[in-house]
Amino acid sequence: MSERLDVRRTSKLFIGGAFPRSESGRTLEVRGHDGAFLANAARASRKDVRDAVVAARAAQPRWAGATAYNRGQVLYRVAEMLEGRAAQFTAELAAATGDAEAAAAEVAAAVDRWVWYAGWTDKFAQVAGSVNPVAGPFFNLSAPEPVGVVGIVAPRASALLGLTSVVAPALVAGNAVVVVASEDRPLPAVTLAEVLATSDVPGGVVNVLTGQRDELAPVLAGHLDVDGLDLTGMAGATVEELAALEVLAAEDVTRVRPAPAAEPDWTAEPRGVDRITAWCDVKTVWHPKGT
Repeated sequence: MSERLDVRRTSKLFIGGAFPRSESGRTLEVRGHDGAFLANAARASRKDVRDAVVAARAAQPRWAGATAYNRGQVLYRVAEMLEGRAAQFTAELAAATGDAEAAAAEVAAAVDRWVWYAGWTDKFAQVAGSVNPVAGPFFNLSAPEPVGVVGIVAPRASALLGLTSVVAPALVAGNAVVVVASEDRPLPAVTLAEVLATSDVPGGVVNVLTGQRDELAPVLAGHLDVDGLDLTGMAGATVEELAALEVLAAEDVTRVRPAPAAEPDWTAEPRGVDRITAWCDVKTVWHPKGT
């Protein structure tokens, strides 16, 4: 296990499909459950957040413009690539938690979660959309559309399955994301970024930042070009911390998914499409039926 972890002593950010160093040049030490040094993770700065949002905005129209079937194929490919590197993910999770069996189970569940969401790309619109009854000779149709760029604060404890569970549904609908990885356990997010870079996900659709949550979350929340903000990873934060982020988001009427009181049980199977539709707007079109 140690050989796998020692290959990459210093990780980088993932922005626009590339792996730049942090603009600040700073790093954070990543240590295992026993205190042993694992790697240095790049410590993203405010400028890195801004660069990631620019990359996401540039990439989002192309991703949203792809067919739903094509997005499903791409997300399924992510699952295949993740499964191919299961041993590395397991080693990184086990180094953080000390439980190799639970780590292997989390990796398997993350693969299944990517597959589950991949299957929804060409189906959720039938659940979230509708044909609306109206008084008059018109067709009235409602269909979901992506909000655009979604900023995500990833869960701290569930560094892979929780990360997958907040990133994948935003991608299903055609959004691009900027995600702040787990501060305590960033290595699975870095490896996932490598998976994304070598799969068919267009550069910039997913941008991964490692660093300190308290430093990066306010910048993401206050950015005027972020359309949605997922604070699931802020579970356990104080009322004052959450209120400050929501005030920043309100400046640009950014849609916010509030933080839960405690980190969810990510091992539970997802139910419904609420995490997908949370990052959708609904467009309604009127069309005359004719006479």
